[in-house]
Amino acid sequence: MKTILFNKRAVSALLFMFITAGVLVNAQTLNIKSSAVTVNGETNVKHDFTIKATEVKGKMTVADNLPKSLTVEIPVRSLISGEKQMDKKTHEAFNEPKNPTILFNMTELNSIQVNGDDIAVTVTGNLSLSGATKKVTLKADGKVTSPGVYTFQGSLPVKMSDYGMKAPTAMLGTMKTKDQVTVNYRVTFEGAPINFNSTAYSQNK
Repeated sequence: MKTILFNKRAVSALLFMFITAGVLVNAQTLNIKSSAVTVNGETNVKHDFTIKATEVKGKMTVADNLPKSLTVEIPVRSLISGEKQMDKKTHEAFNEPKNPTILFNMTELNSIQVNGDDIAVTVTGNLSLSGATKKVTLKADGKVTSPGVYTFQGSLPVKMSDYGMKAPTAMLGTMKTKDQVTVNYRVTFEGAPINFNSTAYSQNK
């Protein structure tokens, strides 16, 4: 009887090892190698402004030819406009000493469509900034630029008030940033070549 139980446990352990190994073999990690992320907005005096993120880190995990996780981190201190006073006001709006990082974590893949080297993808995730976290949906157009190199670009409107942020002001308060800004991004991931699913994927299927 003990021998039978031992054999069952051994078989279960081996199966678990094989399954785990299979998952690890199928999983691939793509890291952000280059990026162009800007925050674009305007003020009440029709003065457009652009703030650039000079540092962006992140990675995407792919398994079974589908994105399974995605994280993107941007240090608030890396947000630079080229105007010292504007940069100071921006960092203060984030309360940077207490909230030094902007973070996006994907929670689900909504859809992906591959057509040759073109990849259209929609994901939902949590965007954390200024001490608050909100669910957002990102739609990106991607492209395989070379084997193992994938570039995605898109835009996301963000209202600062949704995250408890006060719009930065200047000129003794006479110039005020409008509540909504637009985050434009172009991010390139690199890693092992991946054959993303060539058929439409939808979580509703």
